[in-house]
Amino acid sequence: MTQWDESQTQVVSSDITEKSNALPAKYFTDPEIFEREKEEVFGQYWVYAGHVNCIPEAGQYFTRTIGDRQLIIVRGHDGDIKAFDNVCAHRGSKMVEDTPMTDPGDAKRIKCPYHLWTYDLEGELKSTPKSFDEAGLNPDLEDEEVQEFDAEENALNDVHVDSIGPLLFVNLRDDPMPLAEQAGVMKDRLEALPLGEYEHATRIVSEVECNWKVFASNYSECDHCQANHQDWIKGISLNESELEVNDYHWVLHYTHAEDVEDEMRIHDEHEAQFHYFWPNFTVNMYGTADGYGTYIIDPIDTDRFQLIADYYFRDSELSEEEREFVRTSRQLQEEDFELVERQWEGLKTGALAQAQLGPNEHTVHKFHQLAQDAYDS
Repeated sequence: MTQWDESQTQVVSSDITEKSNALPAKYFTDPEIFEREKEEVFGQYWVYAGHVNCIPEAGQYFTRTIGDRQLIIVRGHDGDIKAFDNVCAHRGSKMVEDTPMTDPGDAKRIKCPYHLWTYDLEGELKSTPKSFDEAGLNPDLEDEEVQEFDAEENALNDVHVDSIGPLLFVNLRDDPMPLAEQAGVMKDRLEALPLGEYEHATRIVSEVECNWKVFASNYSECDHCQANHQDWIKGISLNESELEVNDYHWVLHYTHAEDVEDEMRIHDEHEAQFHYFWPNFTVNMYGTADGYGTYIIDPIDTDRFQLIADYYFRDSELSEEEREFVRTSRQLQEEDFELVERQWEGLKTGALAQAQLGPNEHTVHKFHQLAQDAYDS
C-alpha cells in the first residue's frame, strides 16, 4: 500500500475525542496539495503578519509574504495599520524590497521604482510623472499631479488587517469571517494580557527540511516530550497539564504547582503555555522569564518551511534570565527539528498511506481536521 492509493485511505473523523485516521500522507508530500494550500488554507483564513510595536511611527512598514502574495504592512498618517499587495497598479511591478518586521522601512509615500507612480500611505494614487520619457531622463523628477489616470481606480489593492492586542493578522479574502470569530476565546484571553507592553528583542529564523504540517502537528502535542525534551520537563509536571481545544485555536498549559491560580499570566515560574492559532501561528510563554515568544511556521515548498521565532521582553536589551528563556526555546526547537525531519524521512518514502491518531491526540486531530475541511471546501 502506498500513499497514492486513495482507496486505502479514510477521512479524518469529525469527533476529536475518538480514534481516527490522520490526513493521508499525500497531503504532506504532494506538490499539488502544497499549491492548493496557498489558496485553500492561507488564502482563506486570518494569518499572522507581525507585531504592531515594530512599526510605531507613521510611514514605517514591513513586508510579509503569504502564499504567492507579498504584502506591505504600513502605519498610516492616521495611526491605523494598513495592508496592501506589494504590486503597482500601473504595470504590476514589485514596489518595495523585502523588508523584515525586525528592520522596518520608513517612507512618507510608496513609490514604484519602475515608472515612479506614487501612492500615499492609504494606498491612493497621488502622482505620476508628466511623461515617462522625462521620467527616464530624470530619475530625480519631483512628483507631479496625476496625469490622465483615475486615482481611485488605480489605488493599491488593499487587504483586510485586524489585530489581537499588538498581534497583527491579515486575510486575503474579499469577504473574510471576522477575526474575532476565527480567534474565538483566544482574542479575549490574549487581550487580557499586557502583550503590548513588551518590545521585540530578538529573532531566530531556521529552515527545516519537512512539510510545515509535520512540524505543526508536532508542536500541537506533548506526548513526545517525556522522551525528547528531558531538560525542559524537569521543571514541568506533565500530569498537571491542561488541554483546551476550540474551533481554530488550542492551548497546552503546564504547571508544577497545585496552588497556581486558574488564570493566564505571561510570567509565572510554575507555568508554561503554548497557544496554537490555525493555520500556522503560535504564542509561547515558558514562565522562566517575563516575556513571550511567537512562532510563524512559514511554508517554503512541499518539503521545507521556515520557523520564524520572535521574542518579546520588557526591554530590548536581554538580561541573563531572558537569554535563558531564548536558550530554552532554541533547545526545544532543535530537538523538535530532529524529530520532524526524521518523521519526514519516513513519510516521503510512500511506505505509509495514512497514519493513525489515538483518542488522546485531540490537538493533532483538530489540526488535521481543519486541514481536511480546507481542502474539501
